[in-house]
Amino acid sequence: MTTLMQASHQWATRPSDQRFVSLPEMLEFARNARANSRAKCLSTRGLTAVPVEGDAKALMVVGPNGGAVNVTHWAFGQLAQRAEAPAGYLRELPAPVAADCINYGLQFKRNIEDLGVLVYQNGGPAELRAVTGPNYGRVWNETIIDALCNRFGDGVNGTFKVPGEFGEAVEITKANTTLFASDRDMFVFLADESHRIEVPNRRNGQAGELSRGFFVWNSEVGSSTFGVACFLFDYVCCNRIVWGAQGYEEIKIRHTSSAPDRWIEEVAPALESYASSSSASVVKAITDARNNRIGDADAVNKFLLARFSKSQVGAIKAAHMSDEGRPIETLWDAATGVTAYARGIGYQDARVALEREAGRIIDVAA
Repeated sequence: MTTLMQASHQWATRPSDQRFVSLPEMLEFARNARANSRAKCLSTRGLTAVPVEGDAKALMVVGPNGGAVNVTHWAFGQLAQRAEAPAGYLRELPAPVAADCINYGLQFKRNIEDLGVLVYQNGGPAELRAVTGPNYGRVWNETIIDALCNRFGDGVNGTFKVPGEFGEAVEITKANTTLFASDRDMFVFLADESHRIEVPNRRNGQAGELSRGFFVWNSEVGSSTFGVACFLFDYVCCNRIVWGAQGYEEIKIRHTSSAPDRWIEEVAPALESYASSSSASVVKAITDARNNRIGDADAVNKFLLARFSKSQVGAIKAAHMSDEGRPIETLWDAATGVTAYARGIGYQDARVALEREAGRIIDVAA
């Protein structure tokens, strides 16, 4: 068992205009962004940075047709990367100097190459939102959120919805929502807390109940991968921390040219299968893991060493002993020990990797 902080991080950092109280509201925002966005492929020689008159630090970018567009914070970083210049340093320079640095990098330092740009305009000045490679596989937020609406409704009623607090249903507001989106990325956390899965011998011989939940995240501009994570959990607190998480599994897709097809072929069916699966199938997997004995101490060591380093194995066994008061004997014990050890890992990527491996151990039983 472990805690998942992804939703809490979103909750703690998003301003009001990036919070949504229903999936349809979020979908309207994403549709507007897509309807008013244009993706183009341009040569590095076709972009020129120019300072904004009257602003010592602001830059605009002029395209090959002479049109000038504002630049988002994220797109500026991507443009600086293409110019082989450190974005943080450029942001501290006077705008004319920063523009010269970017133009030198684009015009002379690099060979000519194609860039994929995404420009947004909705009445006001046009805005450059992304500068990527020409083969960037954009999965639109609208596509993802529309699929979620079709399957789960508004995200406030029905089976999978914005989670309550400590297992109790609450009114969904911007203060406690788990639906977030901006011009840079999106994040959704939905959970089924109405159909809990009863797990015998959950902790120290006592029965317990688990709920199903999932995260979905994406970026249209290249700030993150596109992915889905599914898991079981005890409850979600007011700070949107997921407590007692178990069986964390994720599908993560980079935005290559095949990314839109992989959404259709891999992610959407996997999410549908997860949402449609009965709790009985989850209970069976847990029961199988509990009943599947690994063997004696030597067999347990061999099993764990095939998946983890020697130092990790020692820590996993110690974590299980601390939580359960007995050594690892079954596949369920091994998975529990791995997630218990993962709780103490400070780095999220390493912690999530361990949690995924714990999920694979449960799969062995099936």
